[in-house]
Amino acid sequence: MSKKKRMKNRMTRAERQKLMRKRRRKRIALLVAEVLILAALCVTAYGIFKLDKLDFNILNDKNLEAYKDTGPYTNIALFGLDSRNDELDGGVQSDCIMIASINNDTSDVTLTSIYRDTLLQQKDGTYEKANSAYNRGGPEEAISLLNRNFDLDIHNYVSVNFTALVNTIDLLGGLELDMTAEEADWCNKYAVETAEVAGKDWEDIEVKDGTQKVDGVHAVAYARIRYTEGMDFKRAERQRIVLEKTAEKAKKANLLTLNKMIDEIFPMISTSFSTQDLLGFAANALNYNIVQTGGFPYQVTTREDVRNHEGSYVVPIGFTNNVTQLHRNLFKEDSYEPSEKVTQINDDIIYLTGVTEDTDAMNTTFEGDISNEGAQ
Repeated sequence: MSKKKRMKNRMTRAERQKLMRKRRRKRIALLVAEVLILAALCVTAYGIFKLDKLDFNILNDKNLEAYKDTGPYTNIALFGLDSRNDELDGGVQSDCIMIASINNDTSDVTLTSIYRDTLLQQKDGTYEKANSAYNRGGPEEAISLLNRNFDLDIHNYVSVNFTALVNTIDLLGGLELDMTAEEADWCNKYAVETAEVAGKDWEDIEVKDGTQKVDGVHAVAYARIRYTEGMDFKRAERQRIVLEKTAEKAKKANLLTLNKMIDEIFPMISTSFSTQDLLGFAANALNYNIVQTGGFPYQVTTREDVRNHEGSYVVPIGFTNNVTQLHRNLFKEDSYEPSEKVTQINDDIIYLTGVTEDTDAMNTTFEGDISNEGAQ
């Protein structure tokens, strides 16, 4: 008789039962682990299936003119498109241009609006409004414009048309917005076209001062207003307010609502991120916090007499100083030195506009925006 059998014969009944329970627990643990792994694979597969609804547009990094490594930050270009026929990848104006800068160590997010009428250097060396780059060459040219003019290293983007934002806000149950009676009146006026493009029914909101609960049509209409005090500067602020409030509600949404959002909204979104990238963002979504917002340039004026140009332009006052301040606000770079390209753009803007550092700056910040030292 083997040693193992002899030992087994000498075991008491209690010891044998204990050994059997131990083996049973081990089998159960292995079974639970297998179920959890299977569940995780199913969730991942489901996520990939849903992400397939997006318009993926992988960009050629060599064409993005990245100028500077900004360290432990992920920088993303966000474009809100004035798209009437579902265009996403060019041939349409980007009415909303933002840079989302994510601190990978803290998950803090800084949102910076780039004023759409800002005079900036284009791909061919000429100068035009910031929003013209997307129209000319889609997201690739628009990202290059941001990198070229601001010494950045943006490689990815997300573009949405305003119908997607309307639907998102409706699925989240609307937003509460604090507005003046003047803004409420303009909100009703903009709602007519917004509802028509989005294929939505709508009714006027009350024309009054105060907080109002609004649907997607009126929230997007609010973000499009540019004919009140502050003009496009105030509009960019409204866009940040709507985006922030939408993000806050989305973080609290239940799974059913999120599933509906994915089904309805994803076909209206274009991005250069891979499926793996997006799954990584999704896993960390609840940790992201928007801690700072502002508009760029920080010190600006407007000009209608730009050399060889027609129309009104937003002109930075001291372009190199503005870019330096941008790097300080986004990346805490106190030692940043403008590149030769930024210095050249600074000189070109002075030549084209006559705007120097001695020019009086316009007010571009308003009560209600999240303040930051660079936007004062």
